[in-house]
Amino acid sequence: MSIVEARATKHFLGLKGVSASEIASILDRAAYWEQYPTKVTNHLQGKFTANLFFENSTRTRFSFELAQKRLGAEVLNFSAAESSVQKGESIYDTVRTLESMGIDAGVIRLKPIGVLAELAERIKVPLINAGDGNNEHPTQALLDLYTMRKHFGDLKGLTVSIIGDILHSRVARSNLWALQTMGAKVQFCAPVNMQAPELAEHAPYVSFEQALAADVVMMLRVQLERHEHGMLRSAEEYREHYGLTAERVARMAPHAIIMHPAPVNRNVEIDDEIVEHEKSKIFTQIANGVPIRMAVIERTLS
Repeated sequence: MSIVEARATKHFLGLKGVSASEIASILDRAAYWEQYPTKVTNHLQGKFTANLFFENSTRTRFSFELAQKRLGAEVLNFSAAESSVQKGESIYDTVRTLESMGIDAGVIRLKPIGVLAELAERIKVPLINAGDGNNEHPTQALLDLYTMRKHFGDLKGLTVSIIGDILHSRVARSNLWALQTMGAKVQFCAPVNMQAPELAEHAPYVSFEQALAADVVMMLRVQLERHEHGMLRSAEEYREHYGLTAERVARMAPHAIIMHPAPVNRNVEIDDEIVEHEKSKIFTQIANGVPIRMAVIERTLS
């Protein structure tokens, strides 16, 4: 279920099917909040938001919490280790309980695939997707688009290479849908066993050399926790074939930028010296996450 399918309840679950005008409106509103003269507003004073993280995340949760508090909302934080929540129904019970207590919106992050869509059918308060299995991570993609638009001035006509663990990446999927909607060309680069075959009809898989020729080289985190079954033989081998080294950065176009959703496995997908390279926008992306999430939260609750 996308935001389009969930308009009646204002859920914000994904970017697939969202119009270019709606994406642009969110990016524009984020620019407004980035330039806002005071750090805290009373825009959502009296509203209660809950951060429901059934999968661990430091950056995303803190980014949402900062966004909520800057808007003047009251914030409740809930986190649960994966081992303590085994079934979708127990997740439902937790969310339904907070809904019954009177929260106005929930920001939710889940590892199980498909549970968020089921929750959205049963929960009336707006839910904002903060990471849904390997399905979507819409606010991450929006902050990525915002970062690109600020740097290049426009998204239309850009070529964006997304490199790494496409199979497990919700970031790759949300970026694919949103970037193509905004007129950018997306291409993937990944080892064969990290490719998502179902995405090949939407964007081509190219060689690393071809990927380096793009306007944006977006490296994905190698999700070591998801490779228990030998998909990744070693971090060293991955770096050798798919890591962004200084030598590879030197072959990028002069105007091109480096992006990464973070956290970074240094010296695996990106060498340590490249993380804060002049081409790198990694910490800029993190900074841009707060105004983007302010825009999404405001839109959901307005």
